[in-house]
Amino acid sequence: MQKFTIRIENTGEHYACTDKRSVLEGMVALGRRGIPVGCRQGGCGVCKVQVLEGQYVRRVMSRAHISPEDEQNGCVLSCRIYPASDLRVSVIGAMKKNVCRPLASLPPPPTMNQPRQGDSSWQ
Repeated sequence: MQKFTIRIENTGEHYACTDKRSVLEGMVALGRRGIPVGCRQGGCGVCKVQVLEGQYVRRVMSRAHISPEDEQNGCVLSCRIYPASDLRVSVIGAMKKNVCRPLASLPPPPTMNQPRQGDSSWQ
C-alpha cells in the first residue's frame, strides 16, 4: 500500500491518502465539517474536483456529471479516483462552497453550559 500527498489548491491544505482510498475518503478524514459526500459511487456529482497535477486510477463515473471533455480537462469525481502519485486538486462544483469556507466562519461547538447559536430554548 502506497501513501501519497493530496494538496487542495483552493485552501492550501494537504493530507495523506493511500492508493486504496478514494481522494474523497481522504478529504473526509481531514475532519472538516460540511464536506458533502453524496452517494460515494460516482452517480450524484457533488464531489467534483479538477486534478491539476499527478496521476490517478479512475473508476466508472456518471457521464451526467463528467463529460468526456471534462475528463480531458482533469475534471473528475473525487469519490471515483485513487491516487497513483502525489496530487494537486482544485475543488469545483457543489463541494467548493463547503471545502473552501474559512474555518473561522464555522460556529464553535457548544459546551455543556452554552446553548447552540440560535437556540431559543435557553432564555
